[in-house]
Amino acid sequence: MALRNMSLRVKICGITRAQDLHVACEAGADALGFVFYEKSPRHVSAQAAAALVRELPPFVQSVGLFVDAAPAFVEAVLEAVPLDLLQFHGDETPADCARYGRPWIKAIRVNQGTDLLKCAADFEAARGLLLDAYVPGVPGGTGERFDWGLIPPDLARPLILSGGLTPDNVAEAVRTVRPWAVDVSSGVEVSKGIKDAHKIARFIANAKEAS
Repeated sequence: MALRNMSLRVKICGITRAQDLHVACEAGADALGFVFYEKSPRHVSAQAAAALVRELPPFVQSVGLFVDAAPAFVEAVLEAVPLDLLQFHGDETPADCARYGRPWIKAIRVNQGTDLLKCAADFEAARGLLLDAYVPGVPGGTGERFDWGLIPPDLARPLILSGGLTPDNVAEAVRTVRPWAVDVSSGVEVSKGIKDAHKIARFIANAKEAS
């Protein structure tokens, strides 16, 4: 049975600066995401991410985002960065995701033809499924919203909702979908990779109040 959350978790993804990290933590973020995908404008090196993760206070998770990365690259990042959770955003198989012996979640880009029940069955070892908008050729961070009506009422894995969320629509999203967590990147930025403190605070407050 899917978990329906009475105490919503919030992840702020695409952290590239210490000041944004501190703002997000002070506003009540439960997890912060670090992008290890060179084509992303929010990409950080392992060295930079390691320095940022050292700034995290207790009980705020560090999440590393990878897109069809070579195993040697993921292993090198894990050597350098003490990540709590791995997030796979490409075409990785369940075996690809599980090979590192770390807790992980799988991102699914949703469109009209996506069989989310099959995805939940295929990725049954995932800690959760992150649902994002499908945009051809773009693995995530598009700022696009997908049709929440495509989500089955009872997925077999905890649901993390992403895709086009902003401080203005996150309360509606939480009340409609009742996810375990929400994940935002572009919706709380002033420019790609640069977060807006006011937007972060409003996003987290609106999300948690709606839950």
